[in-house]
Amino acid sequence: MKGMTSAERVMTVLRNGEPDRIPHFEWIIDQKIRHALCPGATTEEFTIRMGLDAMLTAPDFTTVQIAPKRFKNEWGSVIEKGEEQHSTVVQAVIETMEDFQAYQVPDAFAPHRFESLKKLVARYKGKYAIGVHLNDVLSIPRNLMGFQELMMALCTEPELVAKLVELSVDLNIQLAGEAARHGADFVFTGDDYASCQAPFMSPDTFRELLYPGLKRVVKGFHDHGLPVIKHTDGNIMSLMDMLVDVGFDCLDPIDPLGGMDIALMKRTYGQRFALKGNVNCATTLVNGTAEEVVRETLGVMQAASAGGGLILSSSNSIHSSVAPLNYLAMLSTIKAYGRYPIKLDFDDAGVGEAFS
Repeated sequence: MKGMTSAERVMTVLRNGEPDRIPHFEWIIDQKIRHALCPGATTEEFTIRMGLDAMLTAPDFTTVQIAPKRFKNEWGSVIEKGEEQHSTVVQAVIETMEDFQAYQVPDAFAPHRFESLKKLVARYKGKYAIGVHLNDVLSIPRNLMGFQELMMALCTEPELVAKLVELSVDLNIQLAGEAARHGADFVFTGDDYASCQAPFMSPDTFRELLYPGLKRVVKGFHDHGLPVIKHTDGNIMSLMDMLVDVGFDCLDPIDPLGGMDIALMKRTYGQRFALKGNVNCATTLVNGTAEEVVRETLGVMQAASAGGGLILSSSNSIHSSVAPLNYLAMLSTIKAYGRYPIKLDFDDAGVGEAFS
């Protein structure tokens, strides 16, 4: 029987269904890891050569270099590029309500905004699932104010926080409409809500200031026909009643460092949404043996693959400290054992040998 395309496979999972095999993709695969496994490969080339299931992109926001490793982006924030592929905001732009009232939001409909998406759609629509990174309610307020300043404002200036959340929601619904119009298949949002210990704010504060906007932005994404993968690190259990009610389609990464248990999440919420995760990228993929990677990957499969609804991946990203051969061991295990119906009656003595 002919198998599904990667696009069909991922979209089946985002409907919480059972595909032909468990799909795999990562939000970030660091250049160091890509080049160790596929010398010189771009992210796009790596996706093809390694048999991943999604092509990922984001809106195109312009940046201007202002110093070594420092850039000013279209939002007005100054960002610094470090060793990893993501950047850090080092100079924010909004401190007061007056700053907010004078602020000019980037135009969602600017002609250049989705050039990267349009190229991927032209090349890969229907073959790979095409995902666009947008935001929901926390990352844009954080980037405009600064993290510490935003956390303080939750208590001291809740009206300003509410305005920033509204700005983020309105803009991202507009961006989602444009992404859908240009052929995107799904949205993923990367706004983190928690540390390993607990959410950044109390559940009451989350319910008052973030939850209404989160519910509205997810509905806006859905109104444009885009399923939503919600990413947040950390221990989010005290927020789960609200996150479930919001109605996203998939939760990522079920953070093991935050004490999140993917088997418990599957049992408790597996009828409500799909799961993405969660081989530990802070320990196992960094300094584990190949056999340990294989066993943990199989453990995730055993805990969360029943009936479908699983994208098997790392617990965050394939960052620069991940051992390249450990990532390869995880990927090889998914391909070897991840075809439905899942059968894990392997010879225990030989599990590590196949991927060592």
